[in-house]
Amino acid sequence: MTRAWMSPKQARLMIVLIGVVLAERLARHLLGLDSGSGLAEDTGLFLLWGIGHCDTMDGPLVTLAKRALEEGNPNLVLPWVRAEDEDEIRHAFDHALAVRELGPKARSLADRHFFETLVRIHRAGEGAPFTGLKPAGLDLGPAVPAADLALKTGSVDEVVKLLVDAVSAGVRRHFRAAAKKQDFDVDDVAAGRKYVEAYVPYVHYVERLWEAATGPVHGHHPEHGAQPHHAETHGAEHAARAH
Repeated sequence: MTRAWMSPKQARLMIVLIGVVLAERLARHLLGLDSGSGLAEDTGLFLLWGIGHCDTMDGPLVTLAKRALEEGNPNLVLPWVRAEDEDEIRHAFDHALAVRELGPKARSLADRHFFETLVRIHRAGEGAPFTGLKPAGLDLGPAVPAADLALKTGSVDEVVKLLVDAVSAGVRRHFRAAAKKQDFDVDDVAAGRKYVEAYVPYVHYVERLWEAATGPVHGHHPEHGAQPHHAETHGAEHAARAH
């Protein structure tokens, strides 16, 4: 039997601090508040959060595409694609405008084809697959709507609170599961395995939060460090050292 490496009171304080700091940094990093960059208010280009729901019919990309077709201005959607893909989008846009003149049915088909082309090329530029447009009204959970609303209102306070609450609850849950199993008899292998089974998810959870809060954001597929941390190995080593 060994003693825990920190007291329960110290552990609780540490978890609270981690939760608050990570959530604050996560919100500011994902919303681009650290860089000081802003989005043009008159275009409605919610570029950052479009990565989470850009393929839905009521998402920001399709919404802008509808506006672009109505106003005849492809510049509304061109920021969503890479510079090398701009000509293809312009061609698809001009084609859609021409076909729309043939009647209501042709207009609907032309619009749909342009939406699909735009979203497909946008996602390809981010290294993400395109599996078709998703219907409007999908449940995106609380985070994405809160992030969009923050950009509209100019205040990120509600997003930070949402993240702080979720991070704090999640870290505490995983911590409790690992902490209550860490004091086991060295000869009780089954108990040791139960501890490692709780320790690994706990460390993975904290690790993912830290990477999200401190790492770069790369569209649909964030890049991870070249040398990933392996919580399984550290879990086994920690159990061996402690017991």
